[in-house]
Amino acid sequence: MNTSRFIATKVAFAGNKSFTNWIIRIAIFAVALSLTVMIVAFSMISGFKKEISDKIFGFWGHIHITDYNVSRSIEASPIEMNQDFLYDLDTLESIHYQRPLTILGRNIPGKFSFKTMDVDIKSVYPFAMVPAIIESKTEFDGVIVRGLGDNYDWDQLEQYIQEGRKIASPEEILVSTRISERLRVDIDDYVILNIIKNGEQIKRRVKIVGTYRTGLEEYDRKFIIADISKVQELLLWNKNQVAGYEIILGNLDNLATINEYITVEILPTKLFSETIRDKFPNIFEWLDLQDFNGGVILVLMILVALINMITSVLILIIERSKMIGTLKALGMTNWNIRKIFLYYSGYIILYGLLIGNILGVGLCQLQKHTGFIKLDETNYYLSVAPVNMNVTTILLINLVAFLVILLFLTLPTYIISKLQPVKILRFE
Repeated sequence: MNTSRFIATKVAFAGNKSFTNWIIRIAIFAVALSLTVMIVAFSMISGFKKEISDKIFGFWGHIHITDYNVSRSIEASPIEMNQDFLYDLDTLESIHYQRPLTILGRNIPGKFSFKTMDVDIKSVYPFAMVPAIIESKTEFDGVIVRGLGDNYDWDQLEQYIQEGRKIASPEEILVSTRISERLRVDIDDYVILNIIKNGEQIKRRVKIVGTYRTGLEEYDRKFIIADISKVQELLLWNKNQVAGYEIILGNLDNLATINEYITVEILPTKLFSETIRDKFPNIFEWLDLQDFNGGVILVLMILVALINMITSVLILIIERSKMIGTLKALGMTNWNIRKIFLYYSGYIILYGLLIGNILGVGLCQLQKHTGFIKLDETNYYLSVAPVNMNVTTILLINLVAFLVILLFLTLPTYIISKLQPVKILRFE
């Protein structure tokens, strides 16, 4: 029998109504509150990153293939639509590559490891873009016309359509709600697209059939969606010329590696591929910064729980000093007595974690189904705080919290080895 655990169990469930009982309840509350905050924070951070990333990827795809000498302006150099690399992409299922051999986070010079990775390419479709002036009866504005082909997966964008429908012909466009408000136009209104090409003004009359809203301000105030043939017409391109191709992947875990492989092994030298992360680094760097915020919250919440637990253990030791003196007099070692209080602390922590999990998961589910926490969409790109709970992450948070708190509690129990049974019993 484990004597230390047996005594700890008896002490923990003895139903003591003393002042110490309130201290234990405060410790349990501190652990529960800390875990609740960590679960909610990490779930919302994960949800926030996922929602924003999905919006960006849904609007732009995951990888762009364009002309190697493309200018940094929006208007791209045309490439031919019928390319041999399209077949290679369509049949690409796995890649073999090498990377520097790493041991304990350090690269070993001249040593490489060989890897095989599955590739899941969902779709590849052409696109074209052109800057233009959009003109209504009373207003005009500068926009970017984004042309999409027949094989575009509208499921990515259709979820953001607020009114109307997706485009069905080259004479129709989608505008954002922001642009429609600025132009004072509505569904079924006609507008004029104006561009200057080769010193010549080109005008085309199109019909607004729907409005969309992504919540991403830099997109909503700039882009309108049109058929790719309309953009080709505005640019004076033929039907076989496009600005590039967008690639949609089923798995983004190795996006950079897949992109590098496509550039080096598949594309001709005049073309190059670029991930959306590389194209819009500021947004993704801002999203990655949220991981740092999550780490700060984790450390602070564990620290709060730890301080309360250390205080509680010290009070427990003082209250049970007579028991400590008696056990020492009977020959129990200091370490076995310390284990009694560590087991006792473990019960408190587990009870707090149980309550914290119930509260944390419950609040996340409540937010997920009711959306009672609102956000300013102008600043956060979302109108409701998103939640993305990951079972593995929650279990890891529980494990880290339990082990770190219990590990540090070995320090205050060290005072037991300094207590002398003769003085304790004489005092009692």
